Amino acid sequence: MSMKKTLPESMERLLDKVGEVFQDEPKIVDMFKRCYTNTLDTTVKRMEDGSTYVITGDIPAMWLRDSVAQIRPYLLLAKEDKEISDLIAGLVKRQFFYINLDPYANAFNEEANGNCWEKDETDMGPWIWERKYEIDSLCYPVQLAYLLWKNTGRTDHFDQGFIQGVHRILEVFETEMYHEEKSPYRFIRRNSFYTDTLSRDGMGALVKSGTGLIWSGFRPSDDACTYGYLIPSNMFAVVILEYIHEISKIIPSMEEIGQKAMKMADTVRTAIETYGVTKVEGIGDTYAYEVDGFGQFHLMDDANVPSLLSMRYLGYKPSSPELEQQTRAVILSERNPYYYEGSKAKGIGSPHTPVRYIWHISMAMEGLTARSKEEKYEVIKRMVATDGGKGLMHEGFHVDHPEDYTREWFSWANAMFCELVLQYCGYEVLK
Repeated sequence: MSMKKTLPESMERLLDKVGEVFQDEPKIVDMFKRCYTNTLDTTVKRMEDGSTYVITGDIPAMWLRDSVAQIRPYLLLAKEDKEISDLIAGLVKRQFFYINLDPYANAFNEEANGNCWEKDETDMGPWIWERKYEIDSLCYPVQLAYLLWKNTGRTDHFDQGFIQGVHRILEVFETEMYHEEKSPYRFIRRNSFYTDTLSRDGMGALVKSGTGLIWSGFRPSDDACTYGYLIPSNMFAVVILEYIHEISKIIPSMEEIGQKAMKMADTVRTAIETYGVTKVEGIGDTYAYEVDGFGQFHLMDDANVPSLLSMRYLGYKPSSPELEQQTRAVILSERNPYYYEGSKAKGIGSPHTPVRYIWHISMAMEGLTARSKEEKYEVIKRMVATDGGKGLMHEGFHVDHPEDYTREWFSWANAMFCELVLQYCGYEVLK
């Protein structure tokens, strides 16, 4: 589907409604239109088998995580626009095809052509672009399948491929709760940065087994975890395990796995609240970003989602409102080593990009999880003012010099900006 010539009527109507809300802010309206149409124009390809392939942007491969985030704002159109609904259902089909090929991979090729990011020491295959195991790569496809159901009422995408994929996801989660004893996964990238490979002959840093937490090799930034229990990703796992349980109530053949998923969700939630909380002087209890189960922890947050900043957006319910607020106070301050304030912007960056570079994704997430409409508006204005003159969102940019950025445009960041603008206008994806 190409958006270059004709926009769907459903999209035209939504663009008009956004234009009415921001009638005195032409730059916001123009950037929203650019960002909202960009993904369909540049990254989406319908396949002959009815599935949908979505490249991440300037890399010719499909990330399970990014592809969901890129398409998510179109769920608002899917209820009344069958073509867009079919496009999203096609993406679900494609994602679960990949998960059934290899649930440990994070990015895939359009066909079995053997293309890859690097010749890594892991169990590669011709479909796999990169095989960095990340919990969130298995969470996002379930999230999209669930949200498509909730926003359109359709259930035909809950097919055998989906059910088989859910079984694979739970098998991986179960295995990685005992990573040291049971995991077959190894990943080594030679002659690279330490953030691109795993220590201990590809096993990653030592973790305590049996905590109830799920091990992850890499973060949603595709950087290696310092400690193997990534708390935001475990939070996301709780949410999608609960989704699986809810879906199972309408799919008779999923009853048993639905019960298993709910039990696992309870286990992981208890483990998060037991092992994932630490104290910060002058603040109180907060969630850590990563832990190892032995008592070591990483106090930080990263721009990529899932993040601690995104827990409300993802649907994770913390044990208390105070814990969420105190965590937010820590990660949106210099206590977070990747939080930067400059003359042009402030927000959370990532070790994935240079020092004092913040991400449009984290700026959007700050706005999406803000309490007041005024705060959301201020974030929108800051995002528009830091486009570097490109009219689109970037990955990271310098807090003092927005014209210095890491990618010309970034489809995931475009989508997050659109979600924030739509939320401000009163349109949100049903959960």
